[in-house]
Amino acid sequence: SRLGILIVRHLKRLERVILGYLEVSDGPEEEARLGILETLQCTIEHAWPRMPCRLPVLLKALLRLLWDVHTERGPTPEPVRAALLQRATQCLILLDRCSQGQVKVLLEGLHSSCEENPVRECLRKVQEST
Repeated sequence: SRLGILIVRHLKRLERVILGYLEVSDGPEEEARLGILETLQCTIEHAWPRMPCRLPVLLKALLRLLWDVHTERGPTPEPVRAALLQRATQCLILLDRCSQGQVKVLLEGLHSSCEENPVRECLRKVQEST
């Protein structure tokens, strides 16, 4: 947050780091994933003009995270899973806002075909956000 809009200078490298952390579970407390979701949220807030061109990659990674968190049946406590889903949903909402609704358009068919309640709930929140 200290860099503000100047974060755009580092977006390419930061995007690779974010994607790497989102892909791998880091244990029951998921501290790294929670931290990187916070970083992504802050990055989207400060570098929003540059986010639409990164939308395909970030959307795919966030959807994969939602699915992985829901389907992994490891030792991760339910409150940690809920926090991951909530932060990923918040990132999707921010991406939708900075891309003038493109996320909602891309998720339209996915919401109706998804049968998993936690994932469906996250997608519903994105669809209903203003």
